[in-house]
Amino acid sequence: AASAGKPAIQLIGGPQMTSRYKDDRVGACTDCRKFWTRYRAGELTKPENDAVEGRLVTTAGTCAVMGTASTMAAIAESLGMTLPGTAAIPAVHADRLRAAEATGARAVALARSELSPARIITAKSIENAVRVLLAIGGSANGVVHLAGIGGRLGVKLDLRRLNELSDTTPVLAAVKPVGTEFYMEDFFAAGGIGAVLRELKPLLHLDCMTVTGETLGDRLAAEEGAYVDRRVILSRDKPLEPQGGLVAVFGTLAPDGAIIKRSAATPSLFEKTARAIV
Repeated sequence: AASAGKPAIQLIGGPQMTSRYKDDRVGACTDCRKFWTRYRAGELTKPENDAVEGRLVTTAGTCAVMGTASTMAAIAESLGMTLPGTAAIPAVHADRLRAAEATGARAVALARSELSPARIITAKSIENAVRVLLAIGGSANGVVHLAGIGGRLGVKLDLRRLNELSDTTPVLAAVKPVGTEFYMEDFFAAGGIGAVLRELKPLLHLDCMTVTGETLGDRLAAEEGAYVDRRVILSRDKPLEPQGGLVAVFGTLAPDGAIIKRSAATPSLFEKTARAIV
């Protein structure tokens, strides 16, 4: 967005693949905390914990779960700044190489065109990206980054508007840390961001331009009927959760607002009266 007047396209590095520790399928980052908690509780020995650490990151790539990196990849595709279907390809997958070649070819074509980020990243496309962020239960950092992207273009991301969108956007992706079983490689195989966008279609601004030169509506129409694994990416009428994964809260501690990831929290924590030790 800093070079809003120049042609540009983004290429994502991709998430790592998972590994195994005994009977457990593991991958950074959620599993790090799970096993570290067990170690601190005395349920794992030091050698066992060391063995877990040796299995958490066994390939190149970003976190295997829906952390900040994969969240921002999803946002980039939702904004229309990457080639369709490229956000969730694992780093070591052959499709990642194909995506890189296709991105390079598109970059050359863009250099000869007048399609710039300023025509792609707009108030409408940012709102689309917020919808996707909420639907995938993405990282709370996504709000900060989207606010920064919008700010470069003079588009303000209002937290009260975020809450309005969150109240009407269900969580669809059962990917850790929101889900309990699936990782980013499963999300990719299940249909990726394209499947999420198609499910959110009635809620999106379909006239937004993408880096391919087609609108979001054109892209989704061409993908109609594509395979979706409903164990990983749920339908809008049968969501994982009825409201978005993130919400802004306001109070004396954060008068200008703070973000919580409600889709990854225990509901009993939302309202609590307790003694505070400062």
